[in-house]
Amino acid sequence: LLLAAGTMQTMKLQASGRVQAPKAFARGSRKMAVTCKAVQKAEQPSIGQRIAAMGAATMMSLSALSGAAVASEFDLLAEPKPTTNYYIDDASVLSVSTKSDINKKLKDLEDQTGFRVEVLTVRKLEYETDAFAFADKIQEGWYSEAEGDKKGILLVVTAAKEGALTGGKTFMKTLGDDLIDSIVGDQIPIYTEQEKYNLTVESSLDRVTAALKGEAVPEGPVRPDNTRKRTYRTKEETEKSKNVTSTVVGTLLLIAVVVPMLQYYGYVAKD
Repeated sequence: LLLAAGTMQTMKLQASGRVQAPKAFARGSRKMAVTCKAVQKAEQPSIGQRIAAMGAATMMSLSALSGAAVASEFDLLAEPKPTTNYYIDDASVLSVSTKSDINKKLKDLEDQTGFRVEVLTVRKLEYETDAFAFADKIQEGWYSEAEGDKKGILLVVTAAKEGALTGGKTFMKTLGDDLIDSIVGDQIPIYTEQEKYNLTVESSLDRVTAALKGEAVPEGPVRPDNTRKRTYRTKEETEKSKNVTSTVVGTLLLIAVVVPMLQYYGYVAKD
């Protein structure tokens, strides 16, 4: 109340002309305005800083495109050797009923024959683009050569509409090249192109388990034009894709080196 009364009294005196605003306050206001303008001018980014910002944004964009896929691959490679479930649905495409059927079917297979099959799904491969090579890495990470002799992996890559079927020597010999080629070259591509991922896994396992048990193997799907369509890569194609991957990685490393240099130049130029 006292402050309000004093303020009102000052206003009255100013209105009557007997009191003038302090000159120090006026000078302080002008000084503050000049300071604000100087700060605004100093905050204007230099050309070097703008280039550095653009480079950083580009690098972040490239990382966002491939980061999720690469992380997914590393997550699978880091998975411990399975003991309970017979599947890792990293792509989240398998239904609850399909997962239950996988566990039941592959548990019976292991109990009866000693063969163990793991089902893996992944959305996309970026780091190791060859499905067979990626599945082999997982197999080698889980088992030694002797331990993995009767172990196998059925891999489905949903984005590429491809897959792999690989394993130990006895596992591969029991299945045979014709069945493996039929599942990888026809069955997986045909059903994944229709986005029938549950059917892809279940029908493939029906044929795999029958072969490993020594039973009659069900026929696989056939394309309407009766032509086989190879979806897995040859060795030459794999080497070519590795060269492309190396180019992308080299570009990212170049950006990582150039951006800090541009930032430093921007700061030095500003000083």
